[in-house]
Amino acid sequence: MDNDAIEKYTDIVESIRAEYLSENQNYPWIVGFSGGKDSTLVAHAVFDALLSISPSRRTRDVHIISNDTLVESPLVVAHLLATQSVMEQGANNLRLPVKVVTTQPDLEQSFWVNLIGRGYPTPNQTMRWCTDRLKIQPSTRYILNSVSQCGAAIILLGVRLDESQSRRANIEKRQNIVDSNLTPHNTLTGAFVYRPIVDLTTDEVWEILASQNPPWGGTHRGLIQLYRDAEGGECPVVLSKEDAPGCGTNSSRFGCWTCTVVEKDKSLQGFVDSGKLEYSGLIDFRDWLKSIRNDSAMHQIKRRNGQISFNLWHNDREIS
Repeated sequence: MDNDAIEKYTDIVESIRAEYLSENQNYPWIVGFSGGKDSTLVAHAVFDALLSISPSRRTRDVHIISNDTLVESPLVVAHLLATQSVMEQGANNLRLPVKVVTTQPDLEQSFWVNLIGRGYPTPNQTMRWCTDRLKIQPSTRYILNSVSQCGAAIILLGVRLDESQSRRANIEKRQNIVDSNLTPHNTLTGAFVYRPIVDLTTDEVWEILASQNPPWGGTHRGLIQLYRDAEGGECPVVLSKEDAPGCGTNSSRFGCWTCTVVEKDKSLQGFVDSGKLEYSGLIDFRDWLKSIRNDSAMHQIKRRNGQISFNLWHNDREIS
């Protein structure tokens, strides 16, 4: 790792340490963890910061939360679950005040219930109903519960200025409180956002991850291979509708295998091209979902074998 990246990472860990030990407040921390490179680096740095603090001063709880939409790419889910398991075991072994949590949408708000049961059209750029129901609502409930219990909560996100022009614009629009690392969340009352790696470049993120093993144990090799196979990025942690445009874009391709917002699922295609042919059926099914012409009153979805069909009505009027 080059010296600049080393110095930047050292400064990040020290900043996290100082923020954790702040005497101004002791609100719980909520680390948004998608399993991608940026959120992994934030979790890595938080662990390193906690390990630099004496056990008696580790009084602030840290919740590392992930969201499972129940239609995530199978390979990404497998990586996420494996990482969470090792992370949780590592936190226990190191006696760190870290809780690893996964949120999920309520059954009545799940993808298939809305698509088939309620007859919603397949999501697109102008009607992206999935993001709110599958991502925002489950994570928001968990955060607001922490806020109600403790008066406030601080959300640590792996957002960076270098990600995209839209991400840069969103970050620059939300300025920190004067003399603080925190920004009031734009929609969650009582929540603040802390962005510890905001100034890192993508190359620096990879340099740090490739040169250091995670403090909870294991290596980052699986994460690096996942990106190589998938040819790209991940859908970000989404906690508000303002963040939603990052969900289902060409620049963030790890996400739901059912995503019909993107023209092509490049990550899943990358997995198939790298030899994981068993997932080609998911690509075909997703492409078929995208090809369905949704009308505002009724949709007819037929299984390919022609044996079962559903007449789906909007507004929960009829299922037959």
